[in-house]
Amino acid sequence: MYFFDAKPAQCTLADGTRLAYHRSPGAAPGVVFLGGFTSDMTGAKATTLERWCRERGQAFIRFDYSGHGASSGKFADATIGGWLREVLEVVDQLTEGPQILVGSSMGAWLMLLAALERPDRIAALLGLACAADFTDYLLWQRLDETLRQRLRRERVITLPSPYGEPYIIALNLIEEAQRHWLLNRPKLAINCPVRLIHGINDLSVPWRISLQVLERLTSFDARLLLIKDGEHTLSREQDLLVLTRALGELLDRR
Repeated sequence: MYFFDAKPAQCTLADGTRLAYHRSPGAAPGVVFLGGFTSDMTGAKATTLERWCRERGQAFIRFDYSGHGASSGKFADATIGGWLREVLEVVDQLTEGPQILVGSSMGAWLMLLAALERPDRIAALLGLACAADFTDYLLWQRLDETLRQRLRRERVITLPSPYGEPYIIALNLIEEAQRHWLLNRPKLAINCPVRLIHGINDLSVPWRISLQVLERLTSFDARLLLIKDGEHTLSREQDLLVLTRALGELLDRR
């Protein structure tokens, strides 16, 4: 029987932020899982990958961004740039050698940004329901003028979420994220192997976002797999099998 560690370890950053994480030792390249917006490291994809990597003897890390799960910080104070710095800190402080980043939704946006920042450390990327630039088309563009005026006035508002707790939307998150947009760039100088998986029935992030990312990658070893009946979370048993199979192929080809 498989048991997960009950209590996560903590990594304290220079600014005092405490990131909670679970790390499993193993062979290189290591695997780092990057969760989605408002998600934490206890989800099905993160724990399935941890189990799979342990059984294979592969090094693995899952962690919570600030304002998420067991990590410190207020969600309303967070930004894409801040979360990106945390991803880089995890790679720099908690891993050795080449790493494969597996990003889900917002985590896939962050994995692309991290690969641009650490090309020598990132061996491959595996993105699920890639939500690059989602603060624009999923947040700002979906607000009517009344909500936009309210957000400008109050700086933070809440919106209903189909995945549980309401979304906390901060104006600073939306404004700061513009510095990290990818889809307005003609190319993304990422040359490692990249695999993108997206469900055609994704009602949150259109699958064409992953196609736009694929078109901009400079890597020739880049593929997009579409799951016809797949939804945004890609957490069904058959989706998790596709995930581990794709990760296995990336590891085996090395």
